[in-house]
Amino acid sequence: MKGKRLMEGKVICTASGRTLDELNMAAILAGELTTEDFRISYKTLRRQADAAEAAGYAQLARNLRRAAELTHLSNEQVLDIYNTLRPGRTTHSQLIALADQLENCLDAPLTAALLREAAEVYLERGIVKADT
Repeated sequence: MKGKRLMEGKVICTASGRTLDELNMAAILAGELTTEDFRISYKTLRRQADAAEAAGYAQLARNLRRAAELTHLSNEQVLDIYNTLRPGRTTHSQLIALADQLENCLDAPLTAALLREAAEVYLERGIVKADT
């Protein structure tokens, strides 16, 4: 398969469905590509997670699986999560509410679990605002 890059026998595609070979300077200059064409896909991240786990890199695999969950969110939603996780920016109950939303509405249970863990650690360390 000349011109195709493979991962475990499968063509790697971006979130928009473009193959890696389609991401080139000529296409950029011709205005044929958008930022969406450069976003990694859920499937690719899951495959990378599986490969990391098989190689014995469990933590990397967990991180990649959380990243895969985030591909379904907008950039604004991801930035909001990031800002919420900054120490002193939110309350414990707000972190828990965000975790609930991630799990129940946004199909991101692994990321929700991370936020719940962070909420407890932040509470223990006194780096969340007081609930009002």
